Amino acid sequence: MIERGIQIKALSSEVRMEILELLKQPKENFANQYSADPCEVGVCMHLIAEKLNLSPPTITRHIDLLRQAGFIVIKKQQRWSYCLRNEKALREYHAWLGKTLLSDITT
Repeated sequence: MIERGIQIKALSSEVRMEILELLKQPKENFANQYSADPCEVGVCMHLIAEKLNLSPPTITRHIDLLRQAGFIVIKKQQRWSYCLRNEKALREYHAWLGKTLLSDITT
């Protein structure tokens, strides 16, 4: 089981939130990716870095934290690394957060 603290930390960065937003619609946001289907295989880390105007080492650190949190899956093909959102993990986190923070009292 993923530690909730890691997940909270992963979502505490605007850059990491933007990465997750971009990966929500990979075909639309990364139409210029020709090496692999962005919906099936994921989006190349270098294209994410380019889109956010960040260096590859910087984007790698952000993506690694999202991976540790379980929110992103990394697939390697040849020398490239591709990122896919883990929708199941994001839904589970959302459900946990709602259950933890929301009161059962209805108004």
